[in-house]
Amino acid sequence: MQALLRDLYNSLPKVVQLDYVTIVLHNAERDEMRMHWLETSDGHIPDVPHHALKVDESPAGLSWRRQVPVQIDDLSVEKRWPLLIGKLRENGVASCAYLPLTTAQRRLGAMGFGRTVLSPFEPREIEFMQHVAAQVAVAVDNVLNYEKALCFQKKLEHERDRLNVLLEITNALMGSLDPKALFSSIVGGLRRVVAHDYASLAVLSPDATVMQLYALDYPSGELFMKEGTDIPFGLSPARIAVETRKPLIADRAKLMEFDSPVSRRLLEEGFQSAVSVPLIVRGKVIGTLNLSSFEKDAFHDEDVQFLAQVAAQIAIAVSNTFAFREIQVLRDKLSDEKLYLEEEIRTEYNFREMIGDNAAFRAVLKQVQTVAPTDASVLIIGETGTGKELIARAIHELSPRAERTFVKLNCAAIPTGLLESEMFGHERGAFTGAIQQKLGRFELAHEGTLFLDEVGDIPLELQPKLLRALQEHEFERLGGTKTLKVNVRLVAATHRNLQQMVADGSFRMDLFYRLNVFPVLLPPLRSRRDDIPLLVRHFVQKFARRMGRRIERIPGEIMEALTRYDWPGNVRELENLMERAVILSPSDVLRVPLGELKNTSQADSSPAAAAQPSLTLEAAERTHILQVLREAKWQLSGEGGAAARLGMKRTTLQSRMKKLGIARPV
Repeated sequence: MQALLRDLYNSLPKVVQLDYVTIVLHNAERDEMRMHWLETSDGHIPDVPHHALKVDESPAGLSWRRQVPVQIDDLSVEKRWPLLIGKLRENGVASCAYLPLTTAQRRLGAMGFGRTVLSPFEPREIEFMQHVAAQVAVAVDNVLNYEKALCFQKKLEHERDRLNVLLEITNALMGSLDPKALFSSIVGGLRRVVAHDYASLAVLSPDATVMQLYALDYPSGELFMKEGTDIPFGLSPARIAVETRKPLIADRAKLMEFDSPVSRRLLEEGFQSAVSVPLIVRGKVIGTLNLSSFEKDAFHDEDVQFLAQVAAQIAIAVSNTFAFREIQVLRDKLSDEKLYLEEEIRTEYNFREMIGDNAAFRAVLKQVQTVAPTDASVLIIGETGTGKELIARAIHELSPRAERTFVKLNCAAIPTGLLESEMFGHERGAFTGAIQQKLGRFELAHEGTLFLDEVGDIPLELQPKLLRALQEHEFERLGGTKTLKVNVRLVAATHRNLQQMVADGSFRMDLFYRLNVFPVLLPPLRSRRDDIPLLVRHFVQKFARRMGRRIERIPGEIMEALTRYDWPGNVRELENLMERAVILSPSDVLRVPLGELKNTSQADSSPAAAAQPSLTLEAAERTHILQVLREAKWQLSGEGGAAARLGMKRTTLQSRMKKLGIARPV
């Protein structure tokens, strides 16, 4: 159209004296007149109002409304339309006229023309210009129709692009449950239809106290916030979007009003505008989709409408991801619990196999019945093989937690470096070989009972974390930062003297008191000899049924020998011997290899030896190592050292000394 005006202006002066020609069109939506094209004799654009004027504020409006020419012969005396007339005078215009631009279909506006010299337009000039205006009206109408069609085509293309992006997002959501990968594919398509420089996904915590940055995208710079960062739920665009459940557009001035670390960082980075759109799924707000731009007024209403559609899909995907993660955690937990339960089913012991009528043993069972209904921590003390695990299981079975899991952990059977992982779990990548997340025994025992066997073997450096888990009921996985809450009833067991270990500095005093809330002391089998015949008959019947044997008689001399024996291995040793005896008994008479008992308990028949009480294997080992150390004058390594005399490495000897509580005297 500008080229048409230029050609028109170059031709018109041959017929009519002109210094400028302009086209002013009517905006039906706002009912105003706006100048669109202007051509002057010297190419200079006069300083005239380019903003729209109300219809009654310009001669072009009067010409358009009445469909008649409006002629101003002398602008110096014209009193109407002061704003426009004043500007025309300032630019040297002396005389002007406006003619309506009208086609057979519609009224478009007006064409104006003027002179810089005072010379009113004659009637023949006005008549000629009316013919020109009629032709110009057709050309303008064609241009407007073309621009409208072009605009409509661009709008269709824009809508097509948006639909394609929505389709891409839908396909991405169906193809993956990894939030980071999903967000990268989503913002890649989103950037094509809604220009932005930074995008993030903020997810609301279950208690609605913080928002966690779930995924970030900042291709033009270095990320100034880390994924997974917890943002306090202070005043911010995201909070307003969550509370109002409506999108919020904020310019730089608006961002300055918010007391939020994210808003402050956006301002520091130089962003000029931002938008937060709530993520709503099943009527619940779970977070926000946030975009920022370095451009002012970068986001418009139509962008927000589109982002709301995208946010609805993202909300479903995030919700599904969380649900999948919860299912995965529950599935892993159930799988681990299943393994534990299968192990419990396979175990040789159960509560009904607690055999005994001895007064000391009945007192222990009475203690179990007393403490079981409570949630108090229980410390079971007794020699190896006395049935500490059976007592722990009995406490669990008689407690309100009986329907939940009974989880056990032998602290002496796990290498020191892996004990923390076994107890509290670990995150993926926490250490070499940690290829996936692992739940610890504390998590598996949630709302159930955790049995820590040989608790005296827990390393000193791990004891504070155990103490915190017992006192605060919270902990972090190895390599993790998220605090986990658990509800666990603890039962611990040990054959060691923890009080002596506290005195030696190898066990924390506060942890000992936390474990020793309700101590249960199990008597050794040699202290309940009247129960030995009951246990012998029970084990013989059990193994005979298992092996398809029939044992009907136990000779009296064998029973007497079994009763006299001290059983350093306690009930476990008796059970193993009875299994071996059933195997060795071809008839219905039980045959017991009594020679093995004589070899272990009566090897030293001297009066001095007979006067000494029987030692456990650990006590005997400690005595032997102490004797060798004294002979070697406490020299550990080298020729003639204690390690060489014992036939072991120096590091192995040091480890045994630490475990047995042996320290060089000062």
